[in-house]
Amino acid sequence: MDGKVLLFPGQGAQFVGMGRSLVERYPAARAVFDQADEALGFALSELCWNGPEDRLVQTEFAQPAILTHSLAAWAALNAERRTGVRAAVGHSLGEWSALVAAAALTLADAVRLVRLRGRLMQQATPFGVGAMAAILGLDGAAVAQACAEAGCGEVVSVAGDNDGSNQVIAGHAAAVQRASELCLARGALRALPLPVSAPFHCALMAPAADPLREALRAVRFGPLAFPVRSTADDVWHGEADTTRELLVAQLTQPVLWRGAIAELAAAGATAALALGPAGSVPGMVKRTARSLKVQVVCEADELAAVMAA
Repeated sequence: MDGKVLLFPGQGAQFVGMGRSLVERYPAARAVFDQADEALGFALSELCWNGPEDRLVQTEFAQPAILTHSLAAWAALNAERRTGVRAAVGHSLGEWSALVAAAALTLADAVRLVRLRGRLMQQATPFGVGAMAAILGLDGAAVAQACAEAGCGEVVSVAGDNDGSNQVIAGHAAAVQRASELCLARGALRALPLPVSAPFHCALMAPAADPLREALRAVRFGPLAFPVRSTADDVWHGEADTTRELLVAQLTQPVLWRGAIAELAAAGATAALALGPAGSVPGMVKRTARSLKVQVVCEADELAAVMAA
């Protein structure tokens, strides 16, 4: 396969000022923010550029903000130089960005849906009931075993397989604490509580599934312009109904990032562009596939550097 791999970040990457330099220099990026504002019926752009931060970090705003910034970077790059794309992968929310970039989903539909997704995920579990933690330095099988032993009638499970030594767990707060302690006792280097408002990618998100599925049924999906790899399952997106179910499955299934990156590298991919607020993406890729070199395109200077290369 010719061309670069596109990588898109997930929630937690937002920051005040995101995308501002892109829209100041590239009309195609401004057009994306304008479309998002119109689709949502409020100035998401102003929230991205000026905050306040305590509103931007709220799930229902952070998700459309990250998606919009990511696609603004892609639009600006594509307007300046047509880039051959061999495949795209997104980390959780980033999978929605990848589908828009591949023309399977319109930007307007996507920003409305991910705002709804964020609201549903926030409402699925009362604040403080759930928690998430990053387990560093312990392999996935050992982390999964610790979760199985720590449940004690509550939910706790692997919520993200980022690489061989970076697993994320989610569930009831007390169960996450018990699992974290077990992991540390069995050799984990660190167990870091994550500053999130809900326990994503676990069974506690089940109440969000049916409302999101119903909203997805009302949206048309077009053919993919290039392949998009799911991280909710070890499959590629295809038929519209399959894509809808994969997007619903994201809510309760772990993010299988490591497997997706390993598959791309095994297929011979050597160059990738991480689009939007994607500063953490190169590190997550490097620990799985050192041969896959990643350039971040977040703001105007980074885009200019890619163009000059």
